Amino acid sequence: MTTQENQSPSTGRKHAPPRHRESGPDRRLAIAAAARQLIVEKGLDGLRTRDIASAVGINIATLHYHVPTKEALIELVTASMRDEFAAQSGVWSRENLTPADELRLEISEFQTLRQKNPQLLQVMAELGQRARIDENVARYLVPLRLDWRARVAGIVRDGKACGQFRSDLDPEAAAVIVTGTIIGLTQYPDAEPPDLTTVSDEILRSFLSPTAKEKLNAGEN
Repeated sequence: MTTQENQSPSTGRKHAPPRHRESGPDRRLAIAAAARQLIVEKGLDGLRTRDIASAVGINIATLHYHVPTKEALIELVTASMRDEFAAQSGVWSRENLTPADELRLEISEFQTLRQKNPQLLQVMAELGQRARIDENVARYLVPLRLDWRARVAGIVRDGKACGQFRSDLDPEAAAVIVTGTIIGLTQYPDAEPPDLTTVSDEILRSFLSPTAKEKLNAGEN
């Protein structure tokens, strides 16, 4: 059965229902997702705009409207990664956590990502390798890592302030240890994953103050 709304007033012929048009943000998300998948499959050197356009279902002109250069594409990809990392950090509440528990959570979140979204870590590893020699990639990836390192350093400062971490612990150096360990593990995404609980425990033991370590040992015994 037809309705008057679907017919032309002059001819009576049916019109096709209005097609859903992707919004600009949705289209950009689709482009970022396609680019990330292609980076995993072919590496950054094998990334081609025509392949991205084909995967998204758009023409090259539309793709270039959203990402006119390869640098703009890298910026879009890293922004999508930043948003996913931020979303992952918001899954678990940090309210009332001790600094040590917050650091454990940083590593356990990585373990969750490795299980549920290995592509994200593979792209991070690929871009990390390229950032060493490509300033355009480094321009967008390095701030992402520095923001993460600063957050971890802030947790360490809180741990020192409350006496949970050693008074002589350098927050910046500690942040490099934590983030560097996690980044290092992303370089081998297909390898047998280590026991990350053991990794985080060993890192934290080296950070704890003598008093906090005594309490931990007393609890274990």
